[in-house]
Amino acid sequence: MGDEALIQFALSAAAVAALIALAAWAKIARPVGPLDDARARALLAEEFPGRSVDAVWIASDGAGALARSGGMALVICRFGDGFVARQIPWAQAVSSSFRDGRLSVDLADIAAPRATLSLPSWPPKNLAA
Repeated sequence: MGDEALIQFALSAAAVAALIALAAWAKIARPVGPLDDARARALLAEEFPGRSVDAVWIASDGAGALARSGGMALVICRFGDGFVARQIPWAQAVSSSFRDGRLSVDLADIAAPRATLSLPSWPPKNLAA
Protein backbone atom coordinates (compact mmCIF):
# COMPACT_ATOMS: atom_id res chain seq x y z
CA MET A 1 0.00 0.00 0.00
CA GLY A 2 1.43 3.35 -1.02
CA ASP A 3 1.86 6.36 1.23
CA GLU A 4 -0.95 8.23 -0.57
CA ALA A 5 -3.43 5.40 -0.01
CA LEU A 6 -2.43 5.13 3.64
CA ILE A 7 -2.94 8.88 4.15
CA GLN A 8 -6.32 8.73 2.38
CA PHE A 9 -7.38 5.76 4.54
CA ALA A 10 -6.31 7.53 7.75
CA LEU A 11 -8.14 10.75 6.80
CA SER A 12 -11.30 8.79 5.89
CA ALA A 13 -11.19 6.94 9.22
CA ALA A 14 -10.73 10.25 11.07
CA ALA A 15 -13.69 11.79 9.20
CA VAL A 16 -15.93 8.82 10.04
CA ALA A 17 -14.85 8.99 13.69
CA ALA A 18 -15.62 12.72 13.76
CA LEU A 19 -19.13 12.11 12.34
CA ILE A 20 -19.79 9.36 14.89
CA ALA A 21 -18.65 11.67 17.68
CA LEU A 22 -20.88 14.47 16.37
CA ALA A 23 -23.90 12.14 16.24
CA ALA A 24 -23.23 10.92 19.78
CA TRP A 25 -22.76 14.46 21.05
CA ALA A 26 -25.94 15.69 19.33
CA LYS A 27 -27.87 12.62 20.53
CA ILE A 28 -29.37 12.24 17.06
CA ALA A 29 -30.20 8.57 17.59
CA ARG A 30 -31.76 8.94 21.03
CA PRO A 31 -34.70 6.64 21.73
CA VAL A 32 -38.09 8.21 22.30
CA GLY A 33 -39.57 7.48 25.71
CA PRO A 34 -43.03 5.96 26.08
CA LEU A 35 -46.11 8.16 26.16
CA ASP A 36 -48.05 8.72 29.33
CA ASP A 37 -51.33 10.60 29.73
CA ALA A 38 -49.69 13.98 30.46
CA ARG A 39 -47.22 13.74 27.58
CA ALA A 40 -49.93 12.60 25.16
CA ARG A 41 -52.15 15.54 26.13
CA ALA A 42 -49.20 17.93 25.74
CA LEU A 43 -48.45 16.58 22.25
CA LEU A 44 -52.13 16.83 21.30
CA ALA A 45 -52.30 20.43 22.55
CA GLU A 46 -49.19 21.27 20.53
CA GLU A 47 -50.38 19.56 17.33
CA PHE A 48 -54.06 20.53 17.56
CA PRO A 49 -54.25 23.91 19.33
CA GLY A 50 -57.72 24.95 20.38
CA ARG A 51 -59.10 21.40 20.29
CA SER A 52 -60.64 20.08 23.49
CA VAL A 53 -59.86 16.45 24.29
CA ASP A 54 -62.77 14.41 25.67
CA ALA A 55 -60.83 11.20 26.43
CA VAL A 56 -57.39 9.70 25.78
CA TRP A 57 -56.43 6.04 25.38
CA ILE A 58 -52.70 5.36 25.71
CA ALA A 59 -51.21 2.29 24.01
CA SER A 60 -50.05 -0.26 26.57
CA ASP A 61 -46.50 -0.11 25.16
CA GLY A 62 -46.48 3.70 25.20
CA ALA A 63 -45.89 3.85 21.43
CA GLY A 64 -49.02 5.86 20.68
CA ALA A 65 -52.35 7.20 21.81
CA LEU A 66 -55.83 7.86 20.50
CA ALA A 67 -58.02 10.69 21.74
CA ARG A 68 -61.57 11.76 21.09
CA SER A 69 -62.23 15.41 20.35
CA GLY A 70 -65.87 15.92 19.48
CA GLY A 71 -66.52 14.07 16.22
CA MET A 72 -62.83 13.58 15.48
CA ALA A 73 -60.24 11.07 16.62
CA LEU A 74 -56.75 12.43 17.23
CA VAL A 75 -54.10 9.75 16.70
CA ILE A 76 -50.50 9.89 17.92
CA CYS A 77 -48.10 7.16 16.87
CA ARG A 78 -44.36 6.61 17.01
CA PHE A 79 -42.71 7.19 13.65
CA GLY A 80 -38.96 7.36 13.23
CA ASP A 81 -37.36 9.09 16.20
CA GLY A 82 -40.49 10.95 17.26
CA PHE A 83 -44.26 10.95 17.13
CA VAL A 84 -46.68 11.95 14.39
CA ALA A 85 -50.21 13.19 14.97
CA ARG A 86 -53.15 12.87 12.61
CA GLN A 87 -56.88 13.45 12.86
CA ILE A 88 -59.56 11.22 11.39
CA PRO A 89 -63.34 10.99 11.84
CA TRP A 90 -64.31 9.29 15.11
CA ALA A 91 -66.49 6.77 13.23
CA GLN A 92 -63.43 5.67 11.25
CA ALA A 93 -61.45 5.16 14.46
CA VAL A 94 -64.25 3.16 16.08
CA SER A 95 -64.56 0.89 13.04
CA SER A 96 -60.79 0.28 12.79
CA SER A 97 -59.54 -3.29 12.80
CA PHE A 98 -58.83 -4.71 16.28
CA ARG A 99 -57.14 -8.11 16.51
CA ASP A 100 -54.97 -9.71 19.18
CA GLY A 101 -54.87 -6.56 21.29
CA ARG A 102 -53.72 -4.33 18.42
CA LEU A 103 -55.80 -1.55 16.90
CA SER A 104 -54.85 -0.82 13.29
CA VAL A 105 -55.98 2.66 12.24
CA ASP A 106 -55.84 3.56 8.53
CA LEU A 107 -54.64 7.17 8.33
CA ALA A 108 -54.80 7.41 4.50
CA ASP A 109 -51.58 9.42 4.51
CA ILE A 110 -48.51 8.61 2.42
CA ALA A 111 -46.18 9.95 5.12
CA ALA A 112 -47.82 7.85 7.88
CA PRO A 113 -50.21 5.34 6.28
CA ARG A 114 -51.19 3.31 9.34
CA ALA A 115 -51.06 3.61 13.10
CA THR A 116 -50.94 0.44 15.18
CA LEU A 117 -51.77 0.80 18.87
CA SER A 118 -51.67 -1.88 21.57
CA LEU A 119 -54.90 -1.53 23.53
CA PRO A 120 -56.69 -3.93 25.90
CA SER A 121 -60.04 -3.54 24.07
CA TRP A 122 -61.69 -1.53 21.31
CA PRO A 123 -64.05 0.29 20.81
CA PRO A 124 -64.66 1.79 24.23
CA LYS A 125 -68.14 0.85 25.43
CA ASN A 126 -69.09 4.31 26.74
CA LEU A 127 -67.90 6.37 23.71
CA ALA A 128 -68.61 4.14 20.70
CA ALA A 129 -71.33 6.41 19.30
